[in-house]
Amino acid sequence: MFSSMLSRRMALLGAAALVTVAGLAGPAAAVTPEEIKAKGKLVVGIQGDNPPWGFVTSAGKQDGLDADIATLYAKELGVQVEFVPLEVNNRIPALTTGRVDVLFATMAMLPDRAKAVQFSKPYVANAIVLIGPKSMSIKTNDDMANLTIGVAKGAAQDTQVTKNAPSSATIRRYDGDAPSVQALVSGQVQTLGGNIFYMDRVEKAKPGEYENKLEFQKLYNGACTRLGEKEINASLNTFIDKIKANGELKTIYDKWMKVPVPTFPESLEGISFTAK
Repeated sequence: MFSSMLSRRMALLGAAALVTVAGLAGPAAAVTPEEIKAKGKLVVGIQGDNPPWGFVTSAGKQDGLDADIATLYAKELGVQVEFVPLEVNNRIPALTTGRVDVLFATMAMLPDRAKAVQFSKPYVANAIVLIGPKSMSIKTNDDMANLTIGVAKGAAQDTQVTKNAPSSATIRRYDGDAPSVQALVSGQVQTLGGNIFYMDRVEKAKPGEYENKLEFQKLYNGACTRLGEKEINASLNTFIDKIKANGELKTIYDKWMKVPVPTFPESLEGISFTAK
């Protein structure tokens, strides 16, 4: 009898353990604005090495366009903001596993990504480009033949360079934006896939040597939450509409981008701005 009772107890404990493990492995629980207010802070996934979007200052402060917008959103919710700097490849996993509440992390709005995360309305525009030496003639995709091209692994520029470069090109993938920029200026690669703001970093490292050569794709960035999180998605969209209308987005654009705020699209093919 004792043996039977022990067996049943062990079976129940085993089942409980399986449930616990399954719970840990499954999708993160939904987060609402009210839950964020209750805990008193918004945990934001952001890039830590990609100015002007997100970077850490010498004083250890998270700064940049995404940091300013995320701070405004936390203020809208009436909570503190906590930043979690992420590499390109870690952004979506950090969100879907519940490590962060939201991504303001240079997240280009792409249909494939929209299958894994929920995008907000766009709040910033960007473009994916190829950067190369001024002395090198690169006017078409075919001119990339036999070149060595650096990209941040898993980023939009990785996708675009892979799609557009001839098969004879060598694509070298690096763990983040900073290593890919360093690969260019140190001569490890001849050219670099990046966005329109990479040139500022390249110019500071090697003044007068490089320029934007090709433009592959115009992009828009949005904030990201987990699929199905309707309340926080609606809250983000209301917030983005507000800062577009009251001039706060323009102030941030003037500070970091130094270009006019673009006209944002009402829709993007394959991407919904509204959680279902």
